[in-house]
Amino acid sequence: MSNLSKLNVSNPKVWVVIGVGLAGVLILAEVHRRRLNAKSSVNEDFGAFVERFELLPYPQPPPPAARLPLSGLTFAISDNFDVKGYITGYGSADWKRTHEATSNTAEAVKTMLRSGATCVGKTVMDQLGFGIIGENKNYGTPINPQKPSSVPGGSSSGSAVAVAAQIVDFALGIDSVGCIRVPAAFCGIFGFRPSHGLVSTVGVLPNSQSLDTIGWFASDPSMLHRVGHALLRLSPLEPKRTRHIIIADDLFQLSKVPLRKTVSVVSKAMEKLSGYGKLKHIQFGQFIASNVPSLELFFEESSNKQTAATLRALSSAMLLLRRHEFKINHEEWVKSIKPRICPDISNRDNGILIIPTVCDPPLKLNSKKSLLAEFHDRTYALLGITSMSGGCQAAIPLGIHDDSPVSISLVASHGIDKFLLDTVLDMYSSLQQEVSIISSSSPLPDTNSNMDTAELLKEKGNAAYKGKQWNKAVNFYTEAIKLNDTNAAYYSNRAAAYLELGCYQQGEEDCSKAISLDKKVRELALAFPNNSAVMFLFLNLVFPTKSTHSRSHLNLTSFHVGCYLTLFHPLNSTLQYVKAYLRRGTAKESLLFYKEAAEGQDS
Repeated sequence: MSNLSKLNVSNPKVWVVIGVGLAGVLILAEVHRRRLNAKSSVNEDFGAFVERFELLPYPQPPPPAARLPLSGLTFAISDNFDVKGYITGYGSADWKRTHEATSNTAEAVKTMLRSGATCVGKTVMDQLGFGIIGENKNYGTPINPQKPSSVPGGSSSGSAVAVAAQIVDFALGIDSVGCIRVPAAFCGIFGFRPSHGLVSTVGVLPNSQSLDTIGWFASDPSMLHRVGHALLRLSPLEPKRTRHIIIADDLFQLSKVPLRKTVSVVSKAMEKLSGYGKLKHIQFGQFIASNVPSLELFFEESSNKQTAATLRALSSAMLLLRRHEFKINHEEWVKSIKPRICPDISNRDNGILIIPTVCDPPLKLNSKKSLLAEFHDRTYALLGITSMSGGCQAAIPLGIHDDSPVSISLVASHGIDKFLLDTVLDMYSSLQQEVSIISSSSPLPDTNSNMDTAELLKEKGNAAYKGKQWNKAVNFYTEAIKLNDTNAAYYSNRAAAYLELGCYQQGEEDCSKAISLDKKVRELALAFPNNSAVMFLFLNLVFPTKSTHSRSHLNLTSFHVGCYLTLFHPLNSTLQYVKAYLRRGTAKESLLFYKEAAEGQDS
């Protein structure tokens, strides 16, 4: 007889044991089911949401009124926007635990509802709005749809993920020090930081009011444009103006993405568009150091070091300002609650500056602190430009490089947000065409190395010059100038080749261009007296093949200044500028401009 048959079924204890066993099985099954459902829910919304709800739009006005501009669209908001009847959690469980539900809804949210859009919930953000990584220990880190093994970027991480995963049509967040721009870049979508103060921040928890702006995410330029017009309440009518595009070459040198993926794409796209002025290249670090006297102490001789030092100074000021204002806003709460906080917290014109949105690809999840520190330094250096200027910036996805999204940014001065939004809409298709062409073409060498393509061309020009192949040298220098028209050496070297060919007019123009790239040298030139001995010595170094008779005509005040500065003040000048002065004098002499040559004047 089996053991089961031996049980006394009339014994109540037997049924108790059986009942407890069955209950245990059912409980375990229910727990497993709930875990699966929770995991499925996270996968469905990529962990983007803190809370799901629905705020219906305002009613559509009756005909003949036009259809509401955002009618039928859905959007999400970061956890620092107030919604009536809900607690604004600020990305922190401690904050949510110690605050009550709000009695009003943020003005920006109301604007979206008035425009016809439906709000579907609040999204995860970095604790208290600090951080640009996007990791949150309280609510979990939203999954980056573009690269699940990497961070989504923050602080508006959930809003960016909700758009990138196509859960919503657009989303709102706050950008203080890059909290819209970084997640837009990491998730491969569009992000817009408007000019400071143009969008009401009433009903949004402040982080740093001097830096806080309400920005938005979208998956295409048309949606970015529509939301911007509604949120900024822009007039659709505006006179057409020529767009002047300026590329910050030195900032792209900071990026780990090859220049071929960025600068050349923009350059070629601009050539196909009408209504754009000639593309201009600048050294942004040098420009800032020259125009912001308070940053003069950070000037360094090397252009790359100068750029990095200048931008570090700017970003340091930005972060100190943010910390100061956050303390003013929330010091009492922090002291009383002592929350658990992640370590990361402790004149108008038509010019548009193009810079990389971020320097680096998205970090891996749970990256080491040493990597985080380096990432922060490099990223904040770029983010401080717009945050500290108060202007507007649009982050634009530009394809994929090494399995990571590539993003460039268009930056414009305060108040010309519509002009910037219109530009993004106008040029994006052309940018995408160039990305497609480059993606399908054979790879070129990485031009972000110390010896980039322009420098290689210059060196080839130098070799041709030494081999007395003057025409060939001119061609190489010309190609280098096309890639970088802000380098005085390229113009100065080409001028030397032109002089050997007897093309004095072209040589004189190139020398003037080289000299104009450093106004300080030109201004100092008028302050020093003649010094024929120094001049003659230097002429023998620069033009050893020229006759003594030819050199005797080059007794130019500006030349002597250049020699003086080079020989005795090496920190105030460079050899290239001196060469440019000398070569221009030779050209002027050959063109019979003796008086101008003697006085160092422009013809």
